[in-house]
Amino acid sequence: MSGKDGKGGKDGKVDRGARGAPLSRQGLGAGPLEALPIEFVGSFPDPLVALEPPLPEIALVGRSNVGKSSLLNALVGRAGLARISGTPGKTTLLNAYRLPGFYLVDLPGYGFARAGKAARAGYRTLLTRYLRERSTLAGVVWLLDARHDPSRDDLEMQQLLIESSRPVLAVLTKGDKLPRSAQRARAGEIAAALGLREDQIQLTSSRSHSGIADLAASILAAIGGER
Repeated sequence: MSGKDGKGGKDGKVDRGARGAPLSRQGLGAGPLEALPIEFVGSFPDPLVALEPPLPEIALVGRSNVGKSSLLNALVGRAGLARISGTPGKTTLLNAYRLPGFYLVDLPGYGFARAGKAARAGYRTLLTRYLRERSTLAGVVWLLDARHDPSRDDLEMQQLLIESSRPVLAVLTKGDKLPRSAQRARAGEIAAALGLREDQIQLTSSRSHSGIADLAASILAAIGGER
């Protein structure tokens, strides 16, 4: 969530990139999120719920089995903050967490085939309205499983993210499941499948914490640009 050259603009604002496309990862030396206090605010069905006080928000979005809860816990250094379930699709509401100066918002996972048609439609409506209409949304962390090619659901989400014109960082999860020698090549393959440069994708692992500090720096840089 930075400028195309991987750094913030001279005016400190976050660049939105061409057509809202995912932006370059941030390589600055900002402090990790685990050094900051965090508070669970609540779970909400309304994508336009008013959070008090109003602050910039960074949203996490991805398929229901992509590992959002594990990544969120790794980012903030709290193993039990977001509940990790063996059953995908447990996040069905907008879950908000407050840190100094901003919120992290965990959105429902998309593409959960075992959910009913009405439930899937409800998740889609919540995601669509939040991404398109949320005035306090400062950026989106879009999670993709490093082991798999982007699915049809992922490509549909990419289109929604483009239409929303929000700053986006594409983040690959479960990087530890790949041999170290294959990780860079895999990131390049997924970047090509999505029409992105390799520096627009961040490879991470919640288990090994690889890439977590860089992702935290990207988030802090994006929020700093909104102030």
